[in-house]
Amino acid sequence: MEESDVEQVSLALMDIANDRDPLVQEQVRKSMLTLGKRQPDKILSMCQGYLVKHPKLIVGHRVVILQTIELIVKVKIDEISSPKIKSIISLASDEMTRSKEVVPDWQQAASNILVAVGNKHINDIMEEILSKFQPGVLPHFFVVQTLASLSDSNVYGMVPFLNAILGTMLPMLGMARQDNIKWVFSSALCRFSESILEYLANLDKAPDPTVRKDTFSSEIFAAYDILFGNWLQSRETKLRMTVAEALGPMSHLMAHDKLEEQLPKLIPTFISLYKKNAEHYIISKSLCQVLDASVNMGSRVLETQIDSLLLGLHQQVCAPVDYSNPPTVKNHNEVLRCFSILASVFPDRLTTFVLQKLENSNERNRMGSLAVLRHLINSSAIMETKKPLILASIRLPLLDSSNKVKKMVVQVISAMAHHGYLELDGGDALVKFIVQHCALPDTPQRGRRLSDPEEVTNEALRSMCENTLHLFTTTVGQLADVLWPSLLCYLTPLQYANATTPLCKSLILLGNKKRTANESNFTIDFEEQANLPSPYILLTKLLVNASFPFWRRGQGNPSLCLLKVLSPSIHPKTEKVWDTEIPQVLSYLDDCTAETLNKKQWEASLLEFLSKTLVAIDEDKWTCQLAVEATRYIPTYNGSLLEKSFLYKFIGVTLQQCFNKDVVKKQLQEILVGARHSDAIERTGVAVGIGLCASSHLDGTLVKLEDFGKSDAFKKASGIFGLLKDKNDVDVEKIKSTLILCYGYVALHAREDQILCRIDSDILKSISKHFNTKVLGIKVETKDLTMKLSLIESVGLIARAISACVRQQGYTFARKQELLGVMMDFIKAEPPDVMRTPIRHLAMTTCANLINLDPILTETENFDLLHTCLNGMYGLAPVEDPDRGKEEEVLDPVQKEALYADAFSALHDLLRNVLARDLTPDGLQSVFKVSQGLA
Repeated sequence: MEESDVEQVSLALMDIANDRDPLVQEQVRKSMLTLGKRQPDKILSMCQGYLVKHPKLIVGHRVVILQTIELIVKVKIDEISSPKIKSIISLASDEMTRSKEVVPDWQQAASNILVAVGNKHINDIMEEILSKFQPGVLPHFFVVQTLASLSDSNVYGMVPFLNAILGTMLPMLGMARQDNIKWVFSSALCRFSESILEYLANLDKAPDPTVRKDTFSSEIFAAYDILFGNWLQSRETKLRMTVAEALGPMSHLMAHDKLEEQLPKLIPTFISLYKKNAEHYIISKSLCQVLDASVNMGSRVLETQIDSLLLGLHQQVCAPVDYSNPPTVKNHNEVLRCFSILASVFPDRLTTFVLQKLENSNERNRMGSLAVLRHLINSSAIMETKKPLILASIRLPLLDSSNKVKKMVVQVISAMAHHGYLELDGGDALVKFIVQHCALPDTPQRGRRLSDPEEVTNEALRSMCENTLHLFTTTVGQLADVLWPSLLCYLTPLQYANATTPLCKSLILLGNKKRTANESNFTIDFEEQANLPSPYILLTKLLVNASFPFWRRGQGNPSLCLLKVLSPSIHPKTEKVWDTEIPQVLSYLDDCTAETLNKKQWEASLLEFLSKTLVAIDEDKWTCQLAVEATRYIPTYNGSLLEKSFLYKFIGVTLQQCFNKDVVKKQLQEILVGARHSDAIERTGVAVGIGLCASSHLDGTLVKLEDFGKSDAFKKASGIFGLLKDKNDVDVEKIKSTLILCYGYVALHAREDQILCRIDSDILKSISKHFNTKVLGIKVETKDLTMKLSLIESVGLIARAISACVRQQGYTFARKQELLGVMMDFIKAEPPDVMRTPIRHLAMTTCANLINLDPILTETENFDLLHTCLNGMYGLAPVEDPDRGKEEEVLDPVQKEALYADAFSALHDLLRNVLARDLTPDGLQSVFKVSQGLA
């Protein structure tokens, strides 16, 4: 770009710098800086010339030009010629002081130029500034402000001038009448003091290492006298706070005897300032500096102030901390620093004070006390001797019900963990607290207080505890032997169920570390550590966890992985098989979600895994003990019936591998006596478990079912179970329902070469007896829905069992038509126009299974069956029509729609099976014939 072009562009840019749009102004500055980087002297001269040529530019326009000069100076200070530097200093000084009135934007922009130049040319700057800082005359506001800014930006350059500046300034303080002048002097004294302290702290880098603190002590104290004695009493908050800010660094520069003399007045004044001002950060910061200066000089007076200090500081640390408001966070941190300083000289007094405050159950009080305790544990080595006392005192806050307090307790425990508290006697209570809160349920929606910015939800607290437990495991090496294997204690009690995932993950990490390091305590001796759950219960618990792999924040994977880690401890023979089988089982979960998981297939893979495990162990005594302990563990799942249902199946598979018939008999008795027969999920779980047992123990299982049906326990069910105290008949019906279902699953799971000969003589005979009527060939009149559903399902299971057998051998099921008649009677007994129960779809499913068996139905029998089923469906009102029945009978729309869908699906399967039995035109015609009859 030609020289003339640069000038024209620069002038054009400066002309439009008056634009009101801040974006335009910013672009002007950037463009001028780009030019200035290439030709700094040239562009600076043009800026100067422009300002000189247009002395009446409006303030905003001048400010943009001055800001441009500052930008160029900052970037190209080393390339600007000495004459140009001096002319820039002169221009900026003139711009800054031309108006005696304070015009902040204009004068600040000029001051910033002087500060930028002063970083490199301090002597030239001071020559200019000090010419306008003369004894006996109050200087311009921005002259003082510039001196303060220079001491901030160029400590080593400014400190050598400060003694002279302070000498000139002191008489001026007494002349100051206006608050803004007092404010700028106070601000300058604060910056000067901070610069001196920084200089003295880095004397090795300083140009003059002979500078000493006492060089400034008398001047600083003289200034302190005016600021503390007069200006601090101002009604103007801004001035009062600036004075308070200055007193902190000034206290470090005062002579020791002077500071000692002032402490009895200075500390109470600071404490009182908290009450007079809304913003507390500056007060706390300055007070912290005063306390630091006092401790450093070994003050004896400080002890006389300790009680009021602790009370005042405690009030501050208990104040709410708003993390969206930085001053409140800074204040909190400065107050904690005050406590640290005091702890270094008064450890006993401070510890006693904080621990006594912990006893106060007020939420804010306890939160503040815990914050101090955590800070002291982390920052003060003196607390090492107080560990037993602190451990004893933390027990009370552990019981606090407030989540806010609990959050602070977790932070304290985390600090304690890193400083060796958890290994001491009583440390186990702190680990227990963390695990308990890993198990927190979600916060009820009605319990949320959205207006409270400090609210700590159960989810947030739980996540915090999970992270803390993980940190214990990964970063606090000395805790490994505290946590392994004791964390296993928390895996089995019901109250910690929601902590399963983080517990397993931590135990996996700990176990793998110990195995890799070949540590002797990796393999657990359960007999020696009797407080731990037995290997049998651990295997039971972890497999039951795995049965619902996406529950409790994904418990399946970590439960099985932990099982793999524990294999040498659970049984040495499991190690090889689990190393192979567990990864294979887990691979099934890779592409699954809670919604897409095939639950039956997943459950079957776990039961197969259990079966392979027991075959590999090949010890009847061990397997029998597993069955015994798993059966005792059943009541643990009374609050989780789906898991309880899987446990029954787990026991059934275990009993398959037991050869001790007495153990099998006893466990079956325990299951039948202890089951809650009134619940459908539990009934099915019991029935499947007993059916699985029957695959190896058919005779023993049938004998036990028959004995139980005759026992006093059965006849006096309510006396034993106490579920329906004055409704003995209803309770017995539920028990009968369980037994009927058991026989169906026994038939399904029994060995094919054993079951066919038992269908009539044992299975159906026993079902008939428990149904409370002769059932077969006689009209069924029972009104109990549960019994009906159990009978329907059981007959369907028997039909499936026979179907599986007849693939290998011929068999004619003589009772087929009679059972179909029972199913049709159930369908006919349902209301013709409304569906409220699953009777229809279950009965039709059972009919579909029976159809496959020999003998083949006659045309009349086929017609009756299809007519009954079709008539039971096509007389129904549309699914969207309202049900006008009794309120307690009416289903919600989702349930109703699902019931309709299941029923029509069952009808479809039935029709398909009927056609499959007679794939001829006549067979198809028979179906159409029934349909035409309905039409």
